[in-house]
Amino acid sequence: MKTADLYIRVSTDEQADKGYSQRDQEERLRRFCFQNNYIIGNVIYEDHSAKSFNRPEWTKLLAELKKKSSKTNVILFTKWDRFSRNAGDAYQMISILSKIGVDLQAVEQPLDLSIPENKMMLAIYLAAPEVENDRRALNVFYGMRRAVKEGRVMGKAPFGYANKMTENGKKYIAVKEPEATKMKWAFNELAKGIYASNSVRIKINESLRKGISRTSFHLAIRNPIYCGKVFVPKHKDEEACFVEGQHEALINEELFDRVQEILDGKKRPQRPNTKIRVQENFPLRGFLTCPNCAKTLTASASKGRNNRYYYYHCNSTCGFRERAELVNKVFEEGLMTLEMHDPIKKYLKKILTDNYKDFIDDPLREKKKISDEIDTLNNRLSFARNKFLSEIIDDDEYLVIKRECKEQISKLEEDLNKNLVPQISNIDKLFEQALETLQNIGKHYLAGGIETKRAIIGSIFPEKLEFDGKHYRTTRINSIAYHIFQINNELVHNKKKRNNHFDHFSLNVDPQGFEPRLTVPKTGVLPLHYRSMLFLVMQIYSFFH
Repeated sequence: MKTADLYIRVSTDEQADKGYSQRDQEERLRRFCFQNNYIIGNVIYEDHSAKSFNRPEWTKLLAELKKKSSKTNVILFTKWDRFSRNAGDAYQMISILSKIGVDLQAVEQPLDLSIPENKMMLAIYLAAPEVENDRRALNVFYGMRRAVKEGRVMGKAPFGYANKMTENGKKYIAVKEPEATKMKWAFNELAKGIYASNSVRIKINESLRKGISRTSFHLAIRNPIYCGKVFVPKHKDEEACFVEGQHEALINEELFDRVQEILDGKKRPQRPNTKIRVQENFPLRGFLTCPNCAKTLTASASKGRNNRYYYYHCNSTCGFRERAELVNKVFEEGLMTLEMHDPIKKYLKKILTDNYKDFIDDPLREKKKISDEIDTLNNRLSFARNKFLSEIIDDDEYLVIKRECKEQISKLEEDLNKNLVPQISNIDKLFEQALETLQNIGKHYLAGGIETKRAIIGSIFPEKLEFDGKHYRTTRINSIAYHIFQINNELVHNKKKRNNHFDHFSLNVDPQGFEPRLTVPKTGVLPLHYRSMLFLVMQIYSFFH
């Protein structure tokens, strides 16, 4: 007598739990075994799709059949679609089972596969369910695509929305709080361009019981669903497009586009430096290095019996420590020694004004050149139109000329807009105010707030400062400021110092190791890099206006 394993398969968990298909299949298979004197071995229940043989129970059965101890001769199932709905995979599996001596038989569609002609019937039995599957999948695809074109969101709702269903079974997405409010806030913060997207995500998750992952948030802020749009992907000859969604939008389309530009790097507002928070008592924090170990000094306050005492100190074991009051005072005294004489001020104003005019003049010449080219193309188009009206050229020739001219004019107009440089009418007055500010840089430093002080320090001293308890040293001073304030004392030999300790900002490295030595002309002023100087002057001036 032959030993048979019964293979009972349904497609879904619902059929396995609530339907009668499994019990019906088992009853018919047992009846067949009784009538044909088969010994029933294993009974396998499968609730998995037959699109492939990657099924849990089938994988276990195949592993048992390959063992030498297996006594199974045949596998029984009711119909061939219970075995497979993929003809290619089915033929391959039949070949594998044939090599280990196991036959297959569908009790309601019996075939003797040893007869070659029966393989034609097998192809029909296997192809029919595969065609049925493909047709069903195609119908589902077109149905879902039709729903998307109508503005419905298919699949799982994004963060801030929830999947809902109407009384008649129609599915839709609805706003879910407080996630929706958090996403509105996130888009508004991203539009400012101050914080990175992950920083915004972390801020959202702080007030939610179940937050959003990094990957999900990145996909969410790119999803047009939030501005009321639904994306329809390309299919065959239909181009991809956006349609108005049936759901409630959280943000407007303008805000969504602005966030996309920032994420793409096309529009990136200047982000403030949020890394260092400095108290008013420590304007030099982050700019000072330890004279013992060359590490950057930090700052902190110590609480005494009656007052708080502020110190710049080193974190290492070297133990360097100085009162912040002394360090700040010496720096302020040194800054007061930076002065600019009236002759230099007048000369600077002249070269800045001349350079600014040259800087403005170049784009204006380019603008005039582009305007002339546009006029030439318009004349050519007008000439071609006259020829066309006089029937000298035909329709096709005129349309070609018109299209070429329009394309070139459009491109030139775009270049013209890019090259427009706004000219400042009161530039002389602006330079006068800026240079006046530089003449009193020390006073402005003392009167300014913490942000103004740190901006001045960073502009004049690009390298770290070292304070030894009495004087400051630095490897390099901004080369433009170095010459404007005549810190090296080489430009005016009869200069009267305001402070006997003018070496507050002395260089502990020879300047020519960092900046090339320049020859001093008879006018007593160095040939400066004009545009760099213009930038420094206007930058320092902007701190106070």
